Amino acid sequence: MKKNLATLKSSRSVKQKKKNSDSENEKPLIIEPYMTEKSFNLIEKEKKLTFIVDEIADKKSIKQELHDLYEAEIVEVNTARTIDGKKAFAKFKDLDSARDLATKLGLV
Repeated sequence: MKKNLATLKSSRSVKQKKKNSDSENEKPLIIEPYMTEKSFNLIEKEKKLTFIVDEIADKKSIKQELHDLYEAEIVEVNTARTIDGKKAFAKFKDLDSARDLATKLGLV
């Protein structure tokens, strides 16, 4: 029985080491902005910008990452899996911030 406890403890420490090493080698969540004619229209009509994001990214982490990178206030994030990868549609609080960021990124 003591062997089982020892192996259990050692397997836990291995799992903890793996978690720590994964956090050190994190890939960026936001890969690149995505611009098509449709996404250009989304900027003007719905105050949304489109980004290609990492497959494991969730909506909350995408919203936080965009806020940290571009210091813009984002209302909501929607995601979709496509042939091009996972896309995130970020809706901004006001149209000017969406336009300014698109201009800064060289999309318009």
